[in-house]
Amino acid sequence: MNVDADLLLSQRIEQLLVERNLRGMADLRAHLKPGYCLRAAQLLRDCRGPALIGTGFPVLDTFETDGPAGAIALYRVLEALGSEPVLVCGEQLANALAGDYRVEAMPLGPVPGLIDKVKEVVGRIDPELLISIELPGRAADGRYYNMRGEDISEHCFCFDDFLSVLACPSVAIGDGGNEIGMGNVVGGLAGLDIIPAATCCDELVIADVSNWAAHGLVAMLSYWSGEDYLARWDNRLVLEYLAVRGSVDGVTRENTLSEDGLPCESGKLLVEALQQLVAEARSAP
Repeated sequence: MNVDADLLLSQRIEQLLVERNLRGMADLRAHLKPGYCLRAAQLLRDCRGPALIGTGFPVLDTFETDGPAGAIALYRVLEALGSEPVLVCGEQLANALAGDYRVEAMPLGPVPGLIDKVKEVVGRIDPELLISIELPGRAADGRYYNMRGEDISEHCFCFDDFLSVLACPSVAIGDGGNEIGMGNVVGGLAGLDIIPAATCCDELVIADVSNWAAHGLVAMLSYWSGEDYLARWDNRLVLEYLAVRGSVDGVTRENTLSEDGLPCESGKLLVEALQQLVAEARSAP
């Protein structure tokens, strides 16, 4: 492994993922140690046992497209690498995915006995890795908020508790500042018009769209393995899969084939750009 080449590719991916700077993530990047895509992807690569992937940001009475699509991408690559991924979601999303993926359904809201449920899942699955993608993180006041500053605590499941109970490595992905993991860069969130999350993680990966960060990690894994896992990704097909199960765009709140207000073609182009970066890195002397 060429450490310098790996770090260079990681930094190129990190820059690409925040190129649009839709919600200030390009500015937040300065608060992260370079190579975070590399380090997060290493945790995925080294996981051979169970991995829990939490996702499903609540919007109105359903879930948004950003998050579940990226979780599916990570699930597929982890499975291909020999891990045993499990999607951890609120009950509605879990029920929607249960026919095609291993899932754990979690109750919504601060219900009694929640920490016991978390401990039961942890004890039964014994995960080696935790991944959170586009999930609300607890704010300093213990509540959960969306980008509009609305309190959505009653509609969230508390994946934060998995991070507090488990000592295994954790990766978190976010794109706005109110997601799990953003406690790592709380000092850089002051300029954003949000109520930031306080929950920390081992490695935080940021992007203009959280789904895109998942593809960035898959790109790193493709580079190491020599197999183009991104070639298997059909952005439209996955968004169609989620749409028929009730997903909505997190920005427009409409049941469309889009991610955070961007058409599915934008995600397709992002994946193609990542493939190009990997190809260039592999062909470099």
